[in-house]
Amino acid sequence: MKKIAIDAMGGDNAPKAIVEGVNQALAEFSDIEIQLYGDKEAITKYLKAEKRVSIIHTAEKIASDDEPVKAVRKKKQASMVLGAQAVKDGKANAVISAGNTGALLAAGLFVVGRIKNIDRPGLMSSLPTVDGKGFNMLDLGANAENTAHHLHQYAILGSFYAKNVNGIANPRIGLLNNGTETTKGDPLRKETFELLAADDSLHFIGNVEARDLMDGVADVVVADGFTGNAVLKSIEGTALGIMRQLKSSIQAGGLRAKLGALLLKNSLYDMKNSLDYSGAGGAVLFGLKAPVVKCHGSSDAKSVYYTIKQVRTMLETNVVGQLVDEFSKKGDADD
Repeated sequence: MKKIAIDAMGGDNAPKAIVEGVNQALAEFSDIEIQLYGDKEAITKYLKAEKRVSIIHTAEKIASDDEPVKAVRKKKQASMVLGAQAVKDGKANAVISAGNTGALLAAGLFVVGRIKNIDRPGLMSSLPTVDGKGFNMLDLGANAENTAHHLHQYAILGSFYAKNVNGIANPRIGLLNNGTETTKGDPLRKETFELLAADDSLHFIGNVEARDLMDGVADVVVADGFTGNAVLKSIEGTALGIMRQLKSSIQAGGLRAKLGALLLKNSLYDMKNSLDYSGAGGAVLFGLKAPVVKCHGSSDAKSVYYTIKQVRTMLETNVVGQLVDEFSKKGDADD
């Protein structure tokens, strides 16, 4: 049985969206147990499932404007911290939260702990492509500054995840840069390029540009945390903007526009689904001793359900356990 701890009080729509997503996941998967951390009365109002779910009551939570490290250290009974502690104590196999991103990163690092020989875990998420296959990208903001060595490790982490979770035998690794030429980029990008090109264990395809990401140019895209976070928010904002503009144009276009939309209904739904990142699950803080996954702050029940599904797959494939073994071997080889 896969035991998943969930911060029921994190996010804009908590606990309603969190618990409704849990209801869906428990109905779909018979091999998971959910531990909900938070206000018992508020959680019970929405909880339909009766089996394989438990509520661990706490009135304390970490707010979105709390200073991350300070909050994790001082609010020991916060729902997010208790969930991470359950993983550390072996009572849960993974933790999910839609709450304060910085606090979850801090809880992951200080409570769950990073894997030996991984310098800085990266925040990784699956992003949409026009063909529906998607791609993984990291770092998306766990670290504002990175070295070429960190980015090299992100490529290894991303490739490992793509092989074991996404089932891609030989994932294409791209380095996000301001041009595809080998000579492009600042010193960080140039040094990273050399490291990735020299690593025979990676299928490195070279530099990739942001404008090509949604065309599926690579299976894994490597970036420093600052750049990756900016690109992530640009993609999310652009996708939402396109759908809003399309809807507004149809509504303002009169009968002809509405009839056209009706005829194109299936195609429009396909377009919406291809741009919808909620079905991809959450962002994984990859490089820790257990799955620590961040849902979007505005997650609805659907997004929570898919994040639980994602974590279930991670536990089923034992991707973190395999990663621990892999980096233990790397450490032994370097000694």
